[in-house]
Amino acid sequence: MTVHQHTASPSSAPAQPEISEQDSLRADIYSLLAALLRDTPSEALMHWLTQLDTNEHDGSDMGKAWSGLQLAARHVRQEQLSDEYQQLFIGLGRGELVPYGSWYLTGSLMETPLAILRQDLKRLGFERQEQVKEPEDHAAALFEVIAYLIMSGAGATVQKAFYERHLAQWIGRFFRDLQQADSAVFYSSVATLGRAFTDFETDAMAAIKEQALHLS
Repeated sequence: MTVHQHTASPSSAPAQPEISEQDSLRADIYSLLAALLRDTPSEALMHWLTQLDTNEHDGSDMGKAWSGLQLAARHVRQEQLSDEYQQLFIGLGRGELVPYGSWYLTGSLMETPLAILRQDLKRLGFERQEQVKEPEDHAAALFEVIAYLIMSGAGATVQKAFYERHLAQWIGRFFRDLQQADSAVFYSSVATLGRAFTDFETDAMAAIKEQALHLS
């Protein structure tokens, strides 16, 4: 994707942080959403989605979203999926949706929100991969960063600061647009999961009492 973690070579491997089951699940969902948004999902990923262990009696927004995603995965063919992704996110010159933070916050790409993000990514130890040309504020890239922060043991304050500065103000609107997009069939179910999950995350981050004015 657009960023990866840059670290100096340590003299010894760092201790693996202890991650709670809930946080591990959060990281997994962020990583799944990133994989679904960064490119046409692979056949292996789609097969995995068809085998999800969902609870048909779970009436929560998340429960219904998981069941809907599994059902959609079972009824879409790979060639249909490729066409749908192309129409939604690539198109002829531009897809139906533009999944970048700067676009949603300013109406243009490569604007001030991206410059602020790049500063924060540098502070957190991320660097841009030379072979990647797309801006770092793609939704998939931001989800990958959050997943990394969780699994590397970054505290709730750091996660809150990053999420609120770079996702909270626009990600809900993006998923609502994706739910309603003319070309979205399978991706409408992706949007339903994304919306339910990020609504939960937005509320959870807002509930964190620590004030995080700057990324550490």
